[in-house]
Amino acid sequence: MRSFIYSLALIILTSMTASADPVQSLYDLKVNSLDGKPADLAQYKGHVTLVVNVASHCGFTPQYAGLEKLYTDYKDKGFFILAFPSNDFGGQEPGSPAEIATFCSTKYNVTFPMFEKVVTKKGDTEAPVYQFLTTGFPPPSWNFCKYLIDPTGKVLKFFPSKVKPDDKELTDAIDAAIKG
Repeated sequence: MRSFIYSLALIILTSMTASADPVQSLYDLKVNSLDGKPADLAQYKGHVTLVVNVASHCGFTPQYAGLEKLYTDYKDKGFFILAFPSNDFGGQEPGSPAEIATFCSTKYNVTFPMFEKVVTKKGDTEAPVYQFLTTGFPPPSWNFCKYLIDPTGKVLKFFPSKVKPDDKELTDAIDAAIKG
């Protein structure tokens, strides 16, 4: 009986400490789009992407216009912007998915992909996307932080909120990533 209990305890302990393979690429993750439908980020594999945590009631919210221009200027080169609304900083994204979509489409004519509201801050409820992005890179310190992702899904560079979408440092990094 003792060996049975020992074996059972070993099985339980092993299953509790065994972790799933760590995410190797942003494109390994599955999320939900802003309308709640499942979305596989694998569809962006082979493309350069910019992941941005966004909010509708922030001093940086006018960056939506610059992000849309950046997207339209680069989308024919295989570039995508992936926006993740977040209410983490100052409660500046309190809206429902429908309210966020309406705001973005009517105020800024946003056409780049938007996903469900996520938690970007470290902790038990942090979204897997941000767990991946912040491995080796800073977590967002406010809304509109940007992570440049290469075609394999690896993070190339982090840009803080103050870096605008038309900043030369950002556009040069995008150009370099697209050229490979």
